[in-house]
Amino acid sequence: MDVSVVHHPGAVAEVAVAGRLNMVTSGALREVIQGQIAENHPRIAIDLSRVVFLDSSGLGALIAGLKSARQAGGDVRLVRPAEQAQLVLELTNMNTVLQSFDSVSDAYPAA
Repeated sequence: MDVSVVHHPGAVAEVAVAGRLNMVTSGALREVIQGQIAENHPRIAIDLSRVVFLDSSGLGALIAGLKSARQAGGDVRLVRPAEQAQLVLELTNMNTVLQSFDSVSDAYPAA
């Protein structure tokens, strides 16, 4: 899994994830999210457009990030989840908790 971070105005961090988001890699995503929150970027947009596989551990990392971000006064919003990731979100009904958007600017309009 590859992860990159780009900062946007309004304390928004765009976290782009590529590859497999699973038991092996989910810890790394948790660390990135926690790091962004610690750096005062609690509004996090996670780009899942290049995620080829998402399992329950990856979903757990997203939910843990959401909880941490909200405790810090922010939020986690998803950007362009790939087909398989979107299917997992829908099957688990997590698409009602983790909102998906077409772009970072749609996710955080004031950013």
